Amino acid sequence: MARPRYAFGCLPLFLLLAGPAFAQDDLLTRARQQFQPIPSSPPALPGNPASDAKVALGKMLYFDPRLSASHDISCNSCHNIGLGGADGESTSLGHRWQHGGRNAPTVLNAVFNKAQFWDGRAKDLEAQAGGPMVNPVEMASPAAHVPQQLKGIPGYRPYFAAAFPGDPDPITLANVQKAIAVFEATLITPDAPFDRFLKGDRSALSPAQKAGLTLFMDKGCSTCHNGVNVGGGMYAPFGVVEKPGANYLPRGDKGRFMVTKTASDEYVFKVPTLRNIALTAPYFHTGQAWDLREAVGVMGTSQLGVTLTDDETDKIVAFLGSLTGKQPNIVYPILPPSVGTTPQPQP
Repeated sequence: MARPRYAFGCLPLFLLLAGPAFAQDDLLTRARQQFQPIPSSPPALPGNPASDAKVALGKMLYFDPRLSASHDISCNSCHNIGLGGADGESTSLGHRWQHGGRNAPTVLNAVFNKAQFWDGRAKDLEAQAGGPMVNPVEMASPAAHVPQQLKGIPGYRPYFAAAFPGDPDPITLANVQKAIAVFEATLITPDAPFDRFLKGDRSALSPAQKAGLTLFMDKGCSTCHNGVNVGGGMYAPFGVVEKPGANYLPRGDKGRFMVTKTASDEYVFKVPTLRNIALTAPYFHTGQAWDLREAVGVMGTSQLGVTLTDDETDKIVAFLGSLTGKQPNIVYPILPPSVGTTPQPQP
C-alpha cells in the first residue's frame, strides 16, 4: 500500500450537518469509486472457453495427487479450498519435504488478479497451473511425464475427449493447464458483506466495519488494494516508506526483480488480494505474520509511514472481515483408478 499524494481526511462540515444518512451515502459513493463487487458467475477466460466437461476434468486434475512425482501432492495440497484457498503454512511442503520459497497465495478469486504468483511470473491461471507441476521443489513432475502419467490412467481418456472434442491427442500438458484453469476460475466468493454494501445494502456493514472502510480509504490502503479483488491489480515495493524487518522482507528474495532483472523491481511484489483475508493466515510472501492485526500494523508503518492506534487497527480488521464471501461448495471428485501399467510414484 503506497502513500497517496492526498488523503481524503475528515468529512466536510456541511456533510456532517446533513446527518448520518447523507454521510452514509457519501461512504457508499466513495467506495464504489474504488471497488467493485465480485460477480455472481465466473468470468470467461480468453482463448480458453469453459464447458461442463472441461470444468469437471479440471476439478479432477486439481485434486489428483498423481500429477506429482510422489503421488502425494495435488494442487489442493497447497491451495486447499477448505482453508480459504491457501494451506495455513508459512511456506508449503513440496517434493521430498522441501519447503517452497514463498507463502502459497489463495486460489480463491485468483482469476481476477492481474497476474499470478507473488512476482507475477505467470500471466494467467493457465500459465500458473503448469508451474507447480514441473517445479522440482513442488510437485516435481517433468513436463513430459505429466501426459505420460495421465495416459497411463485409462479412466481419464473419455474425460479428456469430452473436454477437448476434436483434438486427436487431447492428453497434453497444455490441455491439463487449460482444464485446471477453467476449474480454478469457478472458485470465486461472491456475496460478501462488502459486496452487498457496494450493491446498495447499507446495512450489510456494521458501524465498526464502516469506520474501518473509511480508515482504509483515508489512510491510503485503497491506493493499492482496490478493484474487484481489493488488490491483485498492480505491483508495489514492500517498504515504500520504511523497510520491514528481515523476517518479513528477507534480503535474498528480491521479488519481481527475479523475473524482470530490472533494478527498480527489487523487492517489488504483486499486491495481494484481501478477499477472504481473515481465512488465509499467515500473511505476506514470507508467511511470517500470523495475526491480521500484526499484518495491518506492518503495512501501516512500512507502506504508509503511519503508526495506527489500536482502535484504528481494530476497525480496519473489522472491515477486512467483511471481505469474506460465500465459499465454494466443492464435492470431492472420484478419480479414475490406477492400473498395473500406470507409472508408479517416485520416492
